[in-house]
Amino acid sequence: MRIAFFDTHRFDRAAFEQANAAAGQSLTYFEPRLTSQTAGLAAGFPAVCSFVNDRLDGPCLRALADGGTRLVALRSAGFNHVDLREAARLGLAVTRVPEYSPQAVAEHTAALVLALNRKVHRAYARVRDWNFSLDGLVGFDLCGKTVALVGLGRIGRAAARIFRGFGCRLLGVDPLLSDADARALGLERMALPQALEQADIVSLHVPLTPGTRHLIDAAALARMKPGAMFINTSRGALVDSHALLDALKAGHLGAAGLDVYEEEEGIFFQDLSDQVLQDDVLARLLTFPNVLVTAHQGFLTQEALRAIARTTLESVGRFERGEPLGPTQVQAEQVLKQ
Repeated sequence: MRIAFFDTHRFDRAAFEQANAAAGQSLTYFEPRLTSQTAGLAAGFPAVCSFVNDRLDGPCLRALADGGTRLVALRSAGFNHVDLREAARLGLAVTRVPEYSPQAVAEHTAALVLALNRKVHRAYARVRDWNFSLDGLVGFDLCGKTVALVGLGRIGRAAARIFRGFGCRLLGVDPLLSDADARALGLERMALPQALEQADIVSLHVPLTPGTRHLIDAAALARMKPGAMFINTSRGALVDSHALLDALKAGHLGAAGLDVYEEEEGIFFQDLSDQVLQDDVLARLLTFPNVLVTAHQGFLTQEALRAIARTTLESVGRFERGEPLGPTQVQAEQVLKQ
């Protein structure tokens, strides 16, 4: 089956070429993001494969359908960038990768916490300038600190196991978490407002839906303990970026680690080193010594890339053979369920 890949990079191509040795599909790679302006590149391709910062809105999906596309295969777990209702109306099947490597994102979460706490990014920059002073690099012991995990899906549970290993007290914010699961994970179930008030570290692990957009707003940030650390490795729009900036400027937040950003589309995954950054909020965030931003790389491990490629091509194969797509299929009603 001919598949048009959008927003591709070397790491994508290597993983998919390896997985395709067994799948035997026909893969064509395009560097641009998939939008209504670039959808014409997919004309004649029965399937397209898109990434998290593509924009599959109504005009884009209609252009794909007009060009003969019948399957949209997302090589991501998130699907908030797809108009699922329009896809259903057009008869386009949509698949995703519901699980690739929860450990990858959970471990990146821990990496951000450790780097911010022990000022690793600042220490690294110092010693390269022959500055071996320790002033300003004091951190704290993670052991005994309280970590609030907002969302206890696969990634949140992997993060819980990691922080439990550090000896942290764990708070779990998830209405679907059972008492039995909470006991097994060694955490206390708690509502978000109370968890924010008690936590030394708050980490987000929930999908982006209409109900979770700006889950962390000015009021939520004000509830957090002075000096607390905030981590987001889920979706950027879970956080009101302007409110986050204000909390940092006021000195209320102790540190912020962001692998995602609300307006990352068109910025992350691109080399903009020879340009002027046009996003004023992101540019300001990057000036804070207690803020660490990575460009949506939480998923970027060899194991995760292999799993993404394998699952995506398996979904394409099932679609091609007319078989049920199973748990990888995304349907419009899932937006309301999450």
